[in-house]
Amino acid sequence: MSIREIRVFGDPVLRERAEPVDPSSPATAALVQDLLDTVQVPGRAGVAANQIGVAKAAFAFLVDERLGYVLNPRIDEVRGEPQLVDEGCLSVPELGFPTPRHPFCRVIGVDLDGRQVVLEGEGLMAQMLQHEMGHLDGRLYLQSLEKDMRSVAMAEVRKASWY
Repeated sequence: MSIREIRVFGDPVLRERAEPVDPSSPATAALVQDLLDTVQVPGRAGVAANQIGVAKAAFAFLVDERLGYVLNPRIDEVRGEPQLVDEGCLSVPELGFPTPRHPFCRVIGVDLDGRQVVLEGEGLMAQMLQHEMGHLDGRLYLQSLEKDMRSVAMAEVRKASWY
């Protein structure tokens, strides 16, 4: 089992846009295993590859006891007006803020065999999909906050012991 260290706010890899992966590559299989191991730590819903220091288009998730991963994902559909939901991030530890998220999200990618993977859902699943896709675009959820809340969040980040 290879639980990888989570990179935190300020690490340049978190701002990198993820590069596509070759699903048939042994390096990709190893990355997927590390992501699956890392996301299974209690309290985690998703881990994107750049959160473990690899700017590649992959993430793993554990939502409602469903464990999985996706490679080279893209958002296919979001539905509904964004609603504020309490959200945190492993890369911004110990903090959480109301974040606008669509109530439904669908992501399409592939698995290690190159077969299509469709992930979709509402609630926590929709939130996780949007959150992890943000990571793969090189964005933290703090950038999705409404302007006034973002100012509050950044002040809290600057006060955090890990910053």
